[in-house]
Amino acid sequence: MKAIKKTLKKKGYIKIKLKKIATNHLELKAKINNVKGRFILDTGASNSCVGLDLVDHFNLLATESETKAAGAGAIDMETQQSENNLLKIGDWKTKSFHLVLFDLQHVNTALEQHNAKKVDGIIGADILEKGAAFIDYANKVLYLKKVKK
Repeated sequence: MKAIKKTLKKKGYIKIKLKKIATNHLELKAKINNVKGRFILDTGASNSCVGLDLVDHFNLLATESETKAAGAGAIDMETQQSENNLLKIGDWKTKSFHLVLFDLQHVNTALEQHNAKKVDGIIGADILEKGAAFIDYANKVLYLKKVKK
């Protein structure tokens, strides 16, 4: 495993610690527009998202969206979107972060039923792809490659 860590570091990857929570999800801390938040890492979510109730909290400019959200037992949820946000996860960052905004109440209710803390959003496959991600489940580490300027 040390050889992989060394190789990833040489190739410009940044190491980000993950925390396994009561629901077996992996959680990480991130900043959106320089505001801290708690997020679930979800490889099955096509887009990263934030709760609609946190638009002001994260200084987001929200616009209407035609897209309907589905997942975690909920379907056809109304969404909004927010473009060109700054996302920072550890030392990794991107300045062109697109977010889907929708009601995360069903997600947080499920987390609380398992004695886990509420989350502000979900980091999805869009960021994992942008950062050419490697997930080390055994050591609870996410590796993201620095975004070229």
